Amino acid sequence: MLLAVAAACAGETVEVPGETVVVEKVVTETVEVPGETVVVEKEVIKTVEVPGETVTKEVVKEVMVPGETVVVKEEVVKTVEVPGQTVVKEVVKTVEVPGETVVVEKEVVKTVEVPGQTVVVEKEVVKEVRQGYVTDPATGRAVSAPQYGGTLNLAAIIAWDREHADPMTETGAYRLLRPINQDLGRGDWAIDRDVLSYSFVEPAADQMVGALAESWDISPDGLTYTFHIRKGVRFQDKPPVNGREMTANDILFGWQRYLGLGEFTEDGPTQFIGQMARPLESIAAPDKYTFVVKVKQPELEMLATLLKPHPNPYLHPLAPEVLKEFDDLQEQESHIGTGAFMWTDWARGTSLTYIKHPDYYGYDDKYPENRLPYVDGFKVLFIEELETRMAAMRTGKIDMIDSGFSSFNFWTMEVAEGLQKTNPDVEVWPAVIRSNFALAVNTQKPPFDDISVRRAMQMALDLPTIVATYFKGYADATPQGITGANNIGYMVPFEEWPEEIKRYYTYDPEGAEALLDEAGYPRGADGIRLKTKLTNNTKMTDYMLIAIEYWKAIGVDVEGVGTATYAEYRKPRDDRTYEGMIRYHSGFQGNRNAVKENYYSTSINPSNVQDPVLDAMVDAMNAATTYEELRKLTREADMYGIEQHWTIWGPMAMSANVNQPWIIGFNGEDSYQIGVYARIWIDHELAAAMGR
Repeated sequence: MLLAVAAACAGETVEVPGETVVVEKVVTETVEVPGETVVVEKEVIKTVEVPGETVTKEVVKEVMVPGETVVVKEEVVKTVEVPGQTVVKEVVKTVEVPGETVVVEKEVVKTVEVPGQTVVVEKEVVKEVRQGYVTDPATGRAVSAPQYGGTLNLAAIIAWDREHADPMTETGAYRLLRPINQDLGRGDWAIDRDVLSYSFVEPAADQMVGALAESWDISPDGLTYTFHIRKGVRFQDKPPVNGREMTANDILFGWQRYLGLGEFTEDGPTQFIGQMARPLESIAAPDKYTFVVKVKQPELEMLATLLKPHPNPYLHPLAPEVLKEFDDLQEQESHIGTGAFMWTDWARGTSLTYIKHPDYYGYDDKYPENRLPYVDGFKVLFIEELETRMAAMRTGKIDMIDSGFSSFNFWTMEVAEGLQKTNPDVEVWPAVIRSNFALAVNTQKPPFDDISVRRAMQMALDLPTIVATYFKGYADATPQGITGANNIGYMVPFEEWPEEIKRYYTYDPEGAEALLDEAGYPRGADGIRLKTKLTNNTKMTDYMLIAIEYWKAIGVDVEGVGTATYAEYRKPRDDRTYEGMIRYHSGFQGNRNAVKENYYSTSINPSNVQDPVLDAMVDAMNAATTYEELRKLTREADMYGIEQHWTIWGPMAMSANVNQPWIIGFNGEDSYQIGVYARIWIDHELAAAMGR
């Protein structure tokens, strides 16, 4: 059976002084015979003649081998002759192998003829690399095949810069450190995105693969985890480590420092690490390639927590000689990791620079023959103004704005769609991480130690109207608990809440005033019932100012406190010393452990919850022996937090990751958690064609 395939090429116009000549390219026909090789040689001559001026000739030859690598050889001869003027002749030979990298040799011959004078011949041979196409196994999309080289240009807001980079006292430093460090394990990058999107959804243990740990064993009683450390993993080649092999002792030393164990016992764990330290009995490195963790009781999700600690992304290897050399880890040069990138420069308030780690051991899960990373490095530019970031994306000076170093408070779906109107090729990936407009209230200080006040403050907010006006519809006002709605089975959807609880999350200013009357806060002669404060990082956003006006309507005078720096905001929140309310988050999407990470008495706990009932619920969650039991207990604990109203719910804005069309391999994944920058590449030909 013969199969005929036709491919048509577009026409081309050749300008000749005084005339316009159209040269029509050839239609190529290919014949495939299964199991055979058929050579089709076809010479097509298209001639457009303008007397005494132009002749064009085109010859095409093709060879196809069905079922094997397809080799295409094409010879094109183009001649433009104008008596007494320039004659240009090009011979182009190409060999293209779909899906693979090939070398293209291009020979260009230029001849200039001037009647009665010397003929000058210029010959140039150009070699370049062209790419074919591959299928992304995670999405099924056909994409340009992986390419190496180039530098990514990213943008971040200045709030993500840090005063220093030591996680012991600067918890936000993880954004700076994730590119250079690694965990024991990580999510499988090749997994079907319909199964695990990586859009702020943490992988379960059975969706993870080894990173620093090549494999692991769990004792029958579920109390001992033995990790077999990968051999040949090297630190980045910077003094005083100088590229030596990483061992289990380096993992032990790093964990001890951040957990407050070993020689660091007197220091204690950091605030964010406290929840991680709670279930641990001991950690040890019995030999060079073995790391052992013992826990106090078996927990279903302990393996996933140990492989990739969340929200504690600080448990990474630390070479003892580094701490001895630098005393602390506040400056950029003191951070030497085992990850795909090396942190080489930190211009405070201006930029961060990372280059590839040449001895990085990792390979791409999707294309296992490919050593990582693909890019030579990346640079993060701190650009505070939204308009400036937009202009940088429009002109191709920025390749991506994503969750790695950006902030979804400042890059909404509305902004992303506006960008697409001027740059339709830009890719937009909708993403929802959480409500960034929720408020933690200090439940241990008046007036928010009274649940009636907490409920009244919620009932005073007309969230549907705020969404329709301020957010222009690009947000969701539907209340959620601390556990996000996409954690199906681990939370109770709003429509299933008890009616009594629903009413406290519904706009009702008269009901709010009645609650304040009952709580002993009547209006004074000036109309004010009570005064409190709201602390927001960097500056007061318009949303917070709108909320303050709604509270004024029920007689609550709220002083807005905008901090000058992120550290000034973070310290009172972490220490729980703030007065009144402080901007925080709720509805954590993809985080099944949000209750115990945010309300347990020794966890992050910005609402300063000290509730033995909730602590007992979390203890029961940790002791669950089946996922059915764990889901049930998590639902109950999340609902209890909703009933106690420890967080004032705010709209969940629709956010977006955006990237230029020449960034390949990115599908909107949560960049700073997964290590995306090591696994994406630049389509250099497309970038050049689009003026990058």
